[in-house]
Amino acid sequence: MTNATASMTDTQTVPDVAEIFADAGATGFLHAREIGGTVGPEVTFGADEPVVLASVFKILVLTAFVRAVAAGELDPTERTTVTARYRIGGVGTAGFADDVEASWRDLALNMMSMSDNAATDIIYHRLGGEAVNRVITDLGLRSTRLIGCCEDLFASVVSDLGGAADSDLDELFTGATAEQILALDVVQPLRTSHSTPRDVTTLLNALWTDTAAPAEACRQARDIMALQIWPHRLTAAFPGDVRIAAKTGTLPTWRNEAGVVTYPDGRQYAVAVFTQAASLVDRQPLVDASIGRAAFAAVEQLRARTV
Repeated sequence: MTNATASMTDTQTVPDVAEIFADAGATGFLHAREIGGTVGPEVTFGADEPVVLASVFKILVLTAFVRAVAAGELDPTERTTVTARYRIGGVGTAGFADDVEASWRDLALNMMSMSDNAATDIIYHRLGGEAVNRVITDLGLRSTRLIGCCEDLFASVVSDLGGAADSDLDELFTGATAEQILALDVVQPLRTSHSTPRDVTTLLNALWTDTAAPAEACRQARDIMALQIWPHRLTAAFPGDVRIAAKTGTLPTWRNEAGVVTYPDGRQYAVAVFTQAASLVDRQPLVDASIGRAAFAAVEQLRARTV
């Protein structure tokens, strides 16, 4: 993997980002740009390489959701029930022991704030995959493809590990070898839901410039993204007076986060960081920290430039 190259009048590569990722034992991919109608200075590091989206794809679902609400196709206060079908494990309603009733807007909040997989899937099925794919087409995200929602990703894992529809995913992972896990489709960018860091910042820029949906809908999406609860990646590296609205994503070896950082002077920057670790260890604080460190280095380079 090599740094992206372009004229230094509009693009910078970041020499120290390579060291940040290498020190963490990961391969990294990054794109950062200031929010605005046109692409100005940018910072790139493998910005056009295909990457595994993992739960970062939920930004696309959120965009489709606020579009549907704005169009009057979905009443956000209407309530629905998250049933056993969607309880695939993890945080939020996905890990509940019993059915739960909630409004669509509260499920959207769960989807983004804590990465609730059940909330994501029930919203995805209510909207339909076509509505989510339309966001990709409308915004010109030419390197972005989705294979479905969370249950589709997990079904892929079960199939790859030789399980059946009713197999316990945790048990399959426990019995799998490292070679089997590394061969899973969900960790191969071109065999699962994937994008590029540049496509992801394009999506973020559209949400922050009110071009991804009507202005009020975009504001709602931004407000929801600002409520994410995970502080261990992007947030960890930025000063406390910098506001962050973002979405994480995690799969075996992959740890990601993409979002917009807003400085006290009002300038805003979209940054997307994707990492692939050399290890399958569940907890990798150095890799998590590298996401924030690389993002901060990139944004500080943009701030140092005269626009």
